[in-house]
Parts: sequence; structure tokens; C-alpha cells
Amino acid sequence: MLAILRLILVVIVLVVISVVISLYCIVRPFRRNNVYYAAKAMGKVSWLLGLTVEIRVPESVKNQGPFVYICNHQNSFDIFTVSGAVQPATVSVGKKSLKWIPFFGQMYWLTGNILIDRKNSSKAMNTITLTAKKIKERKLSVWLFPEGTRSNGRGLLPFKTGAFRTALQAKVPIVPVCASNIHGQIELNRWNNGKMIIEFLEPMHLDQTSKENIRSVTNNAHVAMSAKLDELAQELGEIDASNNDTDE
Repeated sequence: MLAILRLILVVIVLVVISVVISLYCIVRPFRRNNVYYAAKAMGKVSWLLGLTVEIRVPESVKNQGPFVYICNHQNSFDIFTVSGAVQPATVSVGKKSLKWIPFFGQMYWLTGNILIDRKNSSKAMNTITLTAKKIKERKLSVWLFPEGTRSNGRGLLPFKTGAFRTALQAKVPIVPVCASNIHGQIELNRWNNGKMIIEFLEPMHLDQTSKENIRSVTNNAHVAMSAKLDELAQELGEIDASNNDTDE
């Protein structure tokens, strides 16, 4: 019963947020923070899922930028969890087909996110140039999922180099963002689904990076994020153990 009620409430809230934000974007188009406002609203839905989300942003990132943010992509719940961590003056890059999702797709497009055709490799390369241009001209940060797909419990998948090529071309740092594992953690029939931590790492500067060694930088970022995700898993495991001891 709780699962059904939650699903109904989530759908209603999603539609309401999408319509309100879309109307706001029509009245006040091309604002640098349109995506930020939409993402913050979507992030509030996490409490409906019984999930507590803690977001950790270092001073070197807070109110700074532009950056290219790279975050691990776990599952469909990211829209209600990771979205809450999106920083001001940030847009995301998503597949073109998203704009056809009723209500949400129109909001995603109207807020100013960048849509790409993943099936067309030549257009994908043009997207890197276009994204880098937007970063430089509008002083925007960009949020990307370098794995290119949802991991669905398979751990941190290998990274594609597009995000790093974009940062290199725009001459901005990469900021890794680590979202703790919630695979199998959310049970819609359970009131409390625990805690999730989203932690931003220190910016990675690519000043001396060349196109030839971009893969090496990509691998280094993967290693750093894997290590942080292991730390977060250990921290949350200790919290769960402490809570269980208290309950007993």
C-alpha cells in the first residue's frame, strides 16, 4: 500500500514541478539558473522515497566555476537524488530522446539543458565543441555522467573521454562528484530507506593536459572516484551498524 501511495505522489509531484518550471522558463527564458532551480525542486522528492541525502561541497567548489562536473550514474532514482546536488549556473547534457517524455522532457529542454544524439558520432563531437563554447561564452558549468549509462549495481563503469575533452577545450577544471551506492537500498514499501552521501572532490586542473594523454587523466579520475565511493560505502556501513546496535 505504501509503495502505491508513494508512486502516485511521486508522479503528481513530478508533473507539478515540470509544469511550474516550464511556465517559469517561458516567462523568464535563458536564465543561467533555470536548471539549478528545477534540479533543486526535483531533489526535494528524495524525502518521499524515505531517503536522507547529505551533500558535501568543498569551499574550492562552492560558488566557484565554471567547471565540468562528472558524476557516477546509478539508476533512475538519480533524478530525485543526484539532482539535489546540482550547483548554480549549471546545465546537464542528456540524450535527445529525453525531450519526448511527457512533462519532464519539456521541462528538461526548456530549462536549457544540452540535448545530444548519441547514435550519431559526428554530432557527438560537435556537441563537445558546442558545450565548450557555452561554458566559455555564458560562464556555465556542465554536469555529465562519464559512464554514459546507468550502472545498476555493477559498480563504477569505465569512463568515456567526452567530459574531459570538453573541459580541455573550454579550459576549465573537472570536478568529480561521488554519489554513494543506493542499488537495492530503496524499498518503496519501507518508510525509512536510509542515507545517501553525495560528495564533491577537489577540482582537477587540465592546464598541462594534451589531447594525447586525455585517457590517462580520465583513468586517474576514475581511480579517485572509485576510492572515494569505497570510503563512502564504509562510512555508511558503520552508520548502519551503529543504528542497529542502538535499536537492539
